Amino acid sequence: QVQLVESGGGLVQVGGSLRLSCAASGRTFSTYVMGWFRQAPGKEREFVVAISQIGGSTYYANSVKGRFTISRDNAKNTVYLQMNSLKPEDTAVYYCAAKMSWDRVVVPEYDYWGQGTQVTVSS
Repeated sequence: QVQLVESGGGLVQVGGSLRLSCAASGRTFSTYVMGWFRQAPGKEREFVVAISQIGGSTYYANSVKGRFTISRDNAKNTVYLQMNSLKPEDTAVYYCAAKMSWDRVVVPEYDYWGQGTQVTVSS
């Protein structure tokens, strides 16, 4: 069992930056692929980025490539999402998620989910 807790969301102006964190419980964090998804009001949950178990592989959605950076610290059981050059369309609840396999990382079929953190980008 893995529990995930996101933090770092908030209100930011267009062009600003935020850093989200996702802290995981348990001693098996390094065995999980970690992903970030987001969901805007009235829209489906959308893949943002994923990182492999030891961070050797990452995969970004085109909409955030070059602006967002995912990283993880397995010693701290934490995954991070650095978000730069934020746009109004980045406004959403951001969720971190964990799964065992790198297969189909863009699909929201992860085993564990956090409660989400709100990111609002104002113009």
